[in-house]
Amino acid sequence: MIVVATADFELYHEAVDELRSRGVSFTTVEPGDPIPEQARVLITGPNDDIDADIARVTATGDDVRRAVDEALTTLRGGGGQTIVGVDPGIRPGIAVLSGETVVAAFHVPLANAVDVIRQETEDAVDPVVRIGDGARLQGAKLINDLDGVAVELVDETGTTPYLGTGARGMGDVLAAVNIARMNGEDTESREIEPTEGELQRIKDRSREASDDSRSIDDELARRVAGGELSIEEALVEHRAREE
Repeated sequence: MIVVATADFELYHEAVDELRSRGVSFTTVEPGDPIPEQARVLITGPNDDIDADIARVTATGDDVRRAVDEALTTLRGGGGQTIVGVDPGIRPGIAVLSGETVVAAFHVPLANAVDVIRQETEDAVDPVVRIGDGARLQGAKLINDLDGVAVELVDETGTTPYLGTGARGMGDVLAAVNIARMNGEDTESREIEPTEGELQRIKDRSREASDDSRSIDDELARRVAGGELSIEEALVEHRAREE
């Protein structure tokens, strides 16, 4: 059982809300009160004086999710390296594992993915990011933007599971979990030259996204492919050239 034992009002309420939102069984005690015999992990503040010979996670109200992740990993007997799996695309699926335990998952726009990955790895010891090789252009952008983080390129063949009724939208995240559990090739950068077909798909997307059926040119499509511009930014620049 997880026990929240703190005199920190903010930490107490944030931890209780986070644990309840995850459906975790827990209890709370005041510092100085007896710790329940079934307690296996304590969540406490840095200034709480707790005399108990069990695992302890120290946190503040600002990093409760990290603390709950750590407490759950300890409770389940997990631990180990932080691994982030990424199924790249326009909206990458991202899964964060601590050992074999999935502690967080995200499905975000490509422009936000690097910030999410950096936030999830910044306090970890020797984390690794494993990126699938399926979406070449988006994957290359992530690899090139993640300097300072160990990155592996993973053959993602067969990582997307069959999705049954009601599971729509979960495929990218589940694929990211599978990618995280596969060894890849150490990669520091990846330069990809977009094919004519890929450029045409980007131009088609620009036409669909515009109000006037406008298609961007090859030069702008190439910059979108390289992650320099979004479709919307490319359309703005294309319009500006005609003014």
